[in-house]
Amino acid sequence: MSEEHEGNPPVAGPIPPTTGRRRRPRYSGKNPRRFEEKYKEHNPELYADTVAKVLASGKTPAGSHRPIMVAEILEALSPRPGDLVVDCTLGFGGHAQELLARIRPGGRLIALDADPIELPKTEMRLRAADYGPETFTSIRSNFAGLPQALAKLEISGADCILADLGVSSMQLDNPARGFSVKSEGPLDMRMNPQRGFPASALLQKSEPAALARLLEDNADEPHAQLLAAALARNHFATTTALAQAVRTALSRVSRDEQDLSIRRVFQALRIAVNDEFSALDTLLRHLPQCLNPGGRVAILTFHSGEDRRVKKAFEAGQQRGDYSEISREVVRPSPEERRDNPRSSPAKLRWAKKAK
Repeated sequence: MSEEHEGNPPVAGPIPPTTGRRRRPRYSGKNPRRFEEKYKEHNPELYADTVAKVLASGKTPAGSHRPIMVAEILEALSPRPGDLVVDCTLGFGGHAQELLARIRPGGRLIALDADPIELPKTEMRLRAADYGPETFTSIRSNFAGLPQALAKLEISGADCILADLGVSSMQLDNPARGFSVKSEGPLDMRMNPQRGFPASALLQKSEPAALARLLEDNADEPHAQLLAAALARNHFATTTALAQAVRTALSRVSRDEQDLSIRRVFQALRIAVNDEFSALDTLLRHLPQCLNPGGRVAILTFHSGEDRRVKKAFEAGQQRGDYSEISREVVRPSPEERRDNPRSSPAKLRWAKKAK
């Protein structure tokens, strides 16, 4: 307080009207680092130049997602005007928007997504892009619920079905979702935070032998036994606490090897928390009945456990006569895409065509 005001009450004056405007959060340094501070990236319609710079650097703007292998997926599915298409994993809507542009006029896209946080945002964006209810329908459901979703809409089959099994960047980058160790957040990892139990609860109730099997089956983790002994029956509230526990357990190996194991542990837990393999097996089992004769399906996977399941299901389907054609070789992102979007690097695409 200045000396001239000491001991004297301030003179009352008129109170200026409040404008209702909020100041943006302050952050240290020249550029924001925390997910929630990147207000420009969260508003691409207002800060297109900033978003363009982020994309040019090979990164994904906060709160968004870059669709992977768009050209290859369109070639595999060959969508045409009037087709009925299903996107089993809507995410940010990048693939959906490309598909919608190719099925007009007369086409319709049904989109599934289990994430109650991201689904309304994507639906709003697609509605703003002039895709009304007659063209675009969204359903909150895991992709295993595809048969039920089609039955509810009284649809006998689809001409094209796409399933991108990757985790969206919006989920990975948001610390509050607990999918990544990039920033500290609750150890959650649920695609639908309203259902099931977080990864922290799974670890706390797991026995070492069961956790070792989980790490081996879901992520081919070479240090599964050692890590299971250190992690099972313990409580880790945050992503960084779990990462540090992995480093401590693997103190005798290199830092790079520790980093790989941390990624594999997170992958294995995410698959288990969301029951991803069971959901994929259910989808693959019902796919032939969900396709119209001559219809096509394309599935984008991101690790060997998923790709093995898709490959075997397509091969078995062709032997039964369900599919007339399947991709003989896995399709991978181009070198240019892997350079421009490093998150595309592990992607593998396989497709199949329903027999007529």
